[in-house]
Amino acid sequence: MLKNYFNKILFNLFIVILIFSFDRLTKLYIINLAELNKFVDIYINPFLNLHLIWNTGIGFGLLSSNSNLFYNLITLLIVLINIVIIIMMFRYKNYKFYLLLMVFSGSLGNLFDRIYYNAVPDFIDFHYEGFHWFIFNVADIFITLGVICLIFAELFLNKNKLTNEN
Repeated sequence: MLKNYFNKILFNLFIVILIFSFDRLTKLYIINLAELNKFVDIYINPFLNLHLIWNTGIGFGLLSSNSNLFYNLITLLIVLINIVIIIMMFRYKNYKFYLLLMVFSGSLGNLFDRIYYNAVPDFIDFHYEGFHWFIFNVADIFITLGVICLIFAELFLNKNKLTNEN
């Protein structure tokens, strides 16, 4: 019993480390390119560029500010949200646990950058005919996928539960 519990903790820690490391490696690669070339603006294809920006806001650059007080309040809020996510993870023993783990792992990657760099490096730039989506990073992908899957699970799986109960 204790061995299974320990193995589960190790597996979950492995997932967090894997997502965090993948995010860090991609960011370090882009940051190193920027240090060598003074900028990063790499054309990949007609829909995708790599373009480094430093995000002081929350997801996708929202709430960016030059105020240190505002930045620190947002960072504190992110820490509190991560604590809430951890608490929520303990409520679930099913797929929702792993979706929350994805969100937490991505958030941890961005939180590290906020503390270490005082900004989050974003560099994935999707665009189409002059319309550019928000520039984001690998951590944002995991956060977004986890949240979208949680929303779909709540909308469609809980709808089926409600229908079956009536």
